[in-house]
Amino acid sequence: MRPGPTRRGFLAGLGAGISGLALAGCARGDSTAAVAGTASFSNDNGSWDEGYALASDALRPLTGYSLRPQSVPEAIAYQLVTQMTLQTSHAPDLIKWTSGYELKKLARGGQLTDLSGLWGAYADKGWITESQRDTMQYRGAVYGIPLYESYYVVFYSPPVFARLGLRAPGSWEELLHCATVLKRHDITPFVATQAGGWPAYEWFQELISKIDPDFYTALVEGKARYTDEPAVRAMDIWHEFIRKGWTTPPDYDQGKGAAELREGRVGMFLHATWHTKNLSGAGMRPLKDYDAFVLPTVARSTKKSVITESSALAVPRRATTHEAGMASAGAWLHPNVQRAWTDYLQDGSANPAVRSSNPVVAGLRENITKERRARLVRYSEASPPSIIQGNIQDLSAFMTGQTSPGATLSSMAERADEEWHTWRQDEA
Repeated sequence: MRPGPTRRGFLAGLGAGISGLALAGCARGDSTAAVAGTASFSNDNGSWDEGYALASDALRPLTGYSLRPQSVPEAIAYQLVTQMTLQTSHAPDLIKWTSGYELKKLARGGQLTDLSGLWGAYADKGWITESQRDTMQYRGAVYGIPLYESYYVVFYSPPVFARLGLRAPGSWEELLHCATVLKRHDITPFVATQAGGWPAYEWFQELISKIDPDFYTALVEGKARYTDEPAVRAMDIWHEFIRKGWTTPPDYDQGKGAAELREGRVGMFLHATWHTKNLSGAGMRPLKDYDAFVLPTVARSTKKSVITESSALAVPRRATTHEAGMASAGAWLHPNVQRAWTDYLQDGSANPAVRSSNPVVAGLRENITKERRARLVRYSEASPPSIIQGNIQDLSAFMTGQTSPGATLSSMAERADEEWHTWRQDEA
């Protein structure tokens, strides 16, 4: 019997909590009521309020509206409260939402505004790339504007590497050499954890994409199976890393990662570039105390790629002040706004014309462009949520030693077959 929740069980669990979360939604009162000169903005990250304020200051001269952020910090609560609010006549003017299939679900339900016109205007100015469109569209129409652009990379400490005679690896063989030397000096080579749930897929998506990026795309689109050879090979490599003691314990707290990278307790930290803000917060200086590289391909002949991530900025169809939401979404990628926003994030802008102020992120983007790396969608946005939620549980069980690589992949394949069938039936 496969580990992890069934789709029916997961949805039942969510349903059981709706009544309590509805109270949380009611507690918001008239927070989405129209306020002259502002656009209400519902989001799930209150820690970014300072960044939203900086972006708001840049938006107001362009649109006549400032942002009025309203945060629900718990992800599941935010999703349920927002979906209930979207069905009323007092929806927020803007929402931050997960791109990919979560966004498609809202668009399929007719709850979002078609932003294809805004996307076209951005494209005409060179402020957006076509590769970003896949996770923002549904049936040809665009329903989201990318909030930022992050890349999944491997962070390391140049001082620690220099002390051990290492350099950022440019090949798989060099990566394995770095891991061997780090382990020999009692430094855990790689951060790998399932604490918090979602990090369980970080190494899974990376290894498969560095074995065969085209297979990764086919897999997440339901056109390949989890038991196919590239997935088996990825799990075998990961299992070997664990067997050699090259990874942190599965319950490792990623919050300790910055300090332990600086102190030389861990050698390499696979994570998204939005983590640069945490590294800087730990007193680490870009290029001097930390740098990053894209994980090399397992075979030198493999097409180069990078996993990318962005949330979506969407305008509800029933937005209280629809004009304010559209104006704000239509100016979000303006260079003035993006410079203020990404300077705060220390991450990449969704606008290719805006260079990151963080030299590590700027260097990564230059490498991605120079190497013509295929931009791949992050695993959690690339398939229906019912597949991702269960597969995260399977990967967590593998990391904690409860299941073998083969059993894990078989369970994931079974779930994907079932849930893709359900998704396609719903589409029909």
